[in-house]
Amino acid sequence: MIEPTSPQLATAARTFGLLLAPVRLHLVALASCGEYDVGTLAAQVGVSVPTASQHLAKLRLAGLVSARREGRRQFYTVQDPHVIALVEQIFQHVAPDGSLAPDPPRPGSAGFPLPVAERDQSLPSQIHRTYGLGGSVR
Repeated sequence: MIEPTSPQLATAARTFGLLLAPVRLHLVALASCGEYDVGTLAAQVGVSVPTASQHLAKLRLAGLVSARREGRRQFYTVQDPHVIALVEQIFQHVAPDGSLAPDPPRPGSAGFPLPVAERDQSLPSQIHRTYGLGGSVR
């Protein structure tokens, strides 16, 4: 069971708060796929370069994206594997039409077998005895 501390809760809430804006979430999603300059990100998201720059500056201060300068151009990417995993999880859970994807079956529920270590190891023997099957059970 996860028992977050007050500082963890505050930081997580700030982080998710930053991602509430669709433009910021889109910028992070794109930057998690590679390194892009501000102009490219702005065009992909459909905002002006100054607007994208303002959002990226906030995301950078929060540690969600990192930046490097090459001449006059600023490039952004997501380097933190936790952020990449978070973005991937979000979009695996939300279908392209905006609906929520159904939850995967939970371990032990119908359609999702228990891990081998948690299964009843006597079941194959019971089946063999019940149906009079000979031979050893592996």
